[in-house]
Amino acid sequence: MIKGISILRPAGSAAVHDRLSSFFSALGFAPGAGWTEEDSRGASFLAPLGNLEFVDGKMPGTADILVEVTALDAVYQAATTWLRAQGGDAVLSRLSAITDTDWQSRIFTVEPESGFAFSFWAWTDPLRGKPVAVEGDLSAEGMKFAIVVARWNAVITDRLLEGALDALLRSGAKRREIQIVRVPGAWEIPAAVRTIAEQGKVDAIVTLGCLLRGETAHYEAIYNEVARGIGQSQQETGIPHSFGVLTCENLEQALNRAGIKAGNKGFEAAVAAIEMVSLRHKLAQGGAA
Repeated sequence: MIKGISILRPAGSAAVHDRLSSFFSALGFAPGAGWTEEDSRGASFLAPLGNLEFVDGKMPGTADILVEVTALDAVYQAATTWLRAQGGDAVLSRLSAITDTDWQSRIFTVEPESGFAFSFWAWTDPLRGKPVAVEGDLSAEGMKFAIVVARWNAVITDRLLEGALDALLRSGAKRREIQIVRVPGAWEIPAAVRTIAEQGKVDAIVTLGCLLRGETAHYEAIYNEVARGIGQSQQETGIPHSFGVLTCENLEQALNRAGIKAGNKGFEAAVAAIEMVSLRHKLAQGGAA
């Protein structure tokens, strides 16, 4: 009969409510429904798994709210970036260093607002509690990539391109092994990626573009054909294509997804391309890790 568990914490003020909402959004939590009423409002954040635990004996020296994550270092970096944006290096005293525990995990505690402390942790063994699976690595060393980017809505696509290049270069790709191809708009992306894929000179293709909804059905018609064309090129050539074409209601949404608030989707598309190339190589070798 039990369906879920919620932890309610009064923020104390509208400013604290907004800053806490900003913090959890920056760390990548999925937003829940939330609510707004005449005398109150709430921001809800969701996690795939919830636990209610009672401790008899020594507490592990953490906050009373623990959040299990899969990429602790990335969460730590996101928390650091958010804190610096709020008050510079002076507020980093609210963030502890990542430490090892005696229960085979790593953990850090952050206090985005006074009185609101949260501990984030991850198992030291990444396979603990998970079935053994074949997964791609995030090393791009020795790989060749093409980035096909639309010029239309360049204020967005240029940011996506910067994010994609950042991800590839950080992961070990060489700049000379990254081909950048510019096309007029999202509509022209499928034709370009198909030509590149058929040449067989790259390991993966990153597609970047931006479509903003207008007052007609033009948006849906373009998006459907772009998605179909990119998918068909990937399926028929066997070359991984990552999808970084934004489909947004307005410019503000697109800017948020190009590095302002919700991460950079160009960076994410490039990371997906790296992982798929690695996975493809492993599967071709019989699934060896």
